[in-house]
Amino acid sequence: MLSTESAPVIRATLPAVGAAIEEITALFYRKLFEAHPELLRDLFNRGNQANGEQRKALAGSIAAFAGMLLERPDSRPDAMLARIANKHASLGITSDQYKVVHTHLFAAIAEVLGDAVTPEVASAWDEVYWLMANALIAAEARLYQEAGAAEGEVWRTMRVAGRTQETADTVSLVLRSEDGSPAGPFRPGQYVSVQVELPDGARQIRQYSLSAAPGGTDWRITVKQVQGAGTPEGEVSSWLHREAKAGDLLTVSMPFGDLVLPDGDGPLLLASAGIGCTPMLAMLGHLAETGSTRPVQVVHADRTPADHAHLTELQELVQALPKAALERWYEQPGDAAPQARAGLVDVDALELPAGVTAYLCGPLPFMRAVREGLLRRGVSASAVHYEVFGPDLWLGQN
Repeated sequence: MLSTESAPVIRATLPAVGAAIEEITALFYRKLFEAHPELLRDLFNRGNQANGEQRKALAGSIAAFAGMLLERPDSRPDAMLARIANKHASLGITSDQYKVVHTHLFAAIAEVLGDAVTPEVASAWDEVYWLMANALIAAEARLYQEAGAAEGEVWRTMRVAGRTQETADTVSLVLRSEDGSPAGPFRPGQYVSVQVELPDGARQIRQYSLSAAPGGTDWRITVKQVQGAGTPEGEVSSWLHREAKAGDLLTVSMPFGDLVLPDGDGPLLLASAGIGCTPMLAMLGHLAETGSTRPVQVVHADRTPADHAHLTELQELVQALPKAALERWYEQPGDAAPQARAGLVDVDALELPAGVTAYLCGPLPFMRAVREGLLRRGVSASAVHYEVFGPDLWLGQN
């Protein structure tokens, strides 16, 4: 909760800060990387820095957090904080790094806003920053404790035990502990970070959902090759497609992520598009292995049936569940999928049971459209959950 002294200052200055926030964050990252080039090389996603998405996500999170402190002073945006905290934990972020961010962020604010940053204004925004930072530090500490890891110590070496070409641009990798022991538990829907050393010596990190049910000896990830193989956006997925072979070693984090299968027997809607199918596969696999009888509606959208990774596996998992049904939408279904629908997912065409909980994963336009359709049809916002890989440009939503 904001102090009574800071709240009116934030309310008065939020429009000005919001209007300049992308300029502030651009300058912040420049200052940060000039002082700490190793962070861009080995921690921050160079692709998201190159296309500006990380700046937009940081700007959105700060503005959204400040706005929520004013609009709902007695509550916290826990959904937003949980997503950020899980991402940070999967990267091994430590509490000391928040002090580094603070130094360069506030230097950027002062430079961009100039004389408007009076001591009173600086103190109020400092309070906003540390309210958000301390909430994240506490959440990340809990995640590290639950994982049995010291702060930031989330990395391990794993061996590629198998590789399967799922589609023309999608490959699955089976990951095994280096000593052959069980890879370890995770919750269906969680992801791991994978760190690879690129030809220029940078150690870049990307997140990939665990795409098979927990409980086995190994883990599995499924990697879609991002377009632009010669650009920062596609450098890690391209490296994995080109280099990762059975027997190779990879640096992998512990599992994190808050888009996880809920307990209970209530109805579920699992809606995905493209490579967003991966967390849904783990959820369905777990439901099948545990003999679940809960109603499950599975919806998937893709360009063509040939682009649909793990299609046969998905159909088998749905068939194994007594109350599950699968609906597919393809932009170009062709003759290979006569039972699929053509075009984009139409939420109005879905039969939604009362009390359904929805899980979404896929490109942002897909998730926005599905979420809006669900809300329009009366599904509670608190019952719609989603996963974003890369910077979360949809912060502030449940």
